[in-house]
Amino acid sequence: MQTVDMDLPQNKEKQQQTDEDADNTLSKEIGAWKDFEYALKEDNRLLFNRMLSECGENEDYVRAASSRDEYFSAESLFMVLILQQQKMIAELIAKVSEYKK
Repeated sequence: MQTVDMDLPQNKEKQQQTDEDADNTLSKEIGAWKDFEYALKEDNRLLFNRMLSECGENEDYVRAASSRDEYFSAESLFMVLILQQQKMIAELIAKVSEYKK
């Protein structure tokens, strides 16, 4: 028995729609936090915007955020931000350890 190729046009359209929905979930949540920047001082505002921008550009983060229902989009964004921060901490620890050697 032969297997059927799953790359049919309708499957590609479904995947594209799923990808767009995933992108929209995180994008909408990031957009919802844009007004928060106005309460921040300029240096914090720049950092805040950079963090949100980096989250929205990372395909892994977008995909992870889409794994949750749209009602959990804030939680997804927070988890993405925490993950991004933890990665940065790990990189800094590695650099410091390398410098000490």
